[in-house]
Amino acid sequence: MLILGIESSCDETAAAVMADGGRLLSNVVDTQIDIHSRYGGVVPELASRRHLETIHGVVSRALAEAEVDLADLDAIAVTRGPGLVGSLLVGYSFAKAVCQVRKIPCLGVDHLAGHLLSVFLAGEKPEFPYAALAVSGGHSSLYRVEDFDRFLVLGRTRDDAAGEAFDKVAKLLELGYPGGPVISRLAATGNPGAIAFPRAWLDQESLDFSFSGLKTAVMNHVHRARQQGEPLLVADICASFQEAVVEVLVEKTFRAALNENLATVAVVGGVAANGRLREKMVQRGLETDIRVCLPPPEFCTDNAAMIALAGYHLLRRGQAGDALDADVYSRSPWPLRPPSGAAAAGALS
Repeated sequence: MLILGIESSCDETAAAVMADGGRLLSNVVDTQIDIHSRYGGVVPELASRRHLETIHGVVSRALAEAEVDLADLDAIAVTRGPGLVGSLLVGYSFAKAVCQVRKIPCLGVDHLAGHLLSVFLAGEKPEFPYAALAVSGGHSSLYRVEDFDRFLVLGRTRDDAAGEAFDKVAKLLELGYPGGPVISRLAATGNPGAIAFPRAWLDQESLDFSFSGLKTAVMNHVHRARQQGEPLLVADICASFQEAVVEVLVEKTFRAALNENLATVAVVGGVAANGRLREKMVQRGLETDIRVCLPPPEFCTDNAAMIALAGYHLLRRGQAGDALDADVYSRSPWPLRPPSGAAAAGALS
């Protein structure tokens, strides 16, 4: 079974070809970092225009590298949401048009479902059920992953996602965009205990996240230092900020695993490529005897391989494909919190 995956939810245009749900034949990503870096963040209109310019070439390259053509495909899996509506429409419309011509299913895939399954693309694979932290520029959420098409919401961010906080702090420190890689690099030379930035634990048993207060604390520290003419120790600020983010992410992920009596945790999404987060996750896993599964860094950021994988499992379980009038969505339609316990949460399928 050959599936073409297409991803265009934000600022990467990506396409991948997967055979039989496990053999990746190609994986092409066209990034827009050079376009958005001058603005310190993603500009939606520019992102959607870039997708329009590149999607045909990216898909053609993925097919060529896989040594297949459109006639060989059994289905196309494409990100339907959440994400930037203009960007999503480019990929989704392209996929629906091709599927209509080729008379094959068009499978709209939830972007977060793709991330949650990305841990199956390479390396040590988890067994169901497992706890998963999805952490990126737009998402900081915890899930109980029951199966390839069932994910139960345990907790979500109440304000800034972790990746957003990294980007905003990097902009404050004039470090450029995206903020995650540069802050991680500078943090490696700084002292993580130099500045006592706050940790937002929220309620005692809460599995939700909040990084807005931490971002504000960094801003106040920087403004105070500048006003008083004190040297700005950027490496120490980065290390202390990163440590505050990582500590909360690690603690709440393992709290979720213990609450749900799960023996495995996975960390996915763009921030899952952060070296300090990966190190602390593995360390806590050894301390608690909980298995930790991490996708390789190339599958942490947005990619189409994870979309193809999610689409494969939808097709295998009988999904016929989306209707022609199906639309994209900017936010996942599932409840912010389960009504009573993890088992009552809404499924992403």
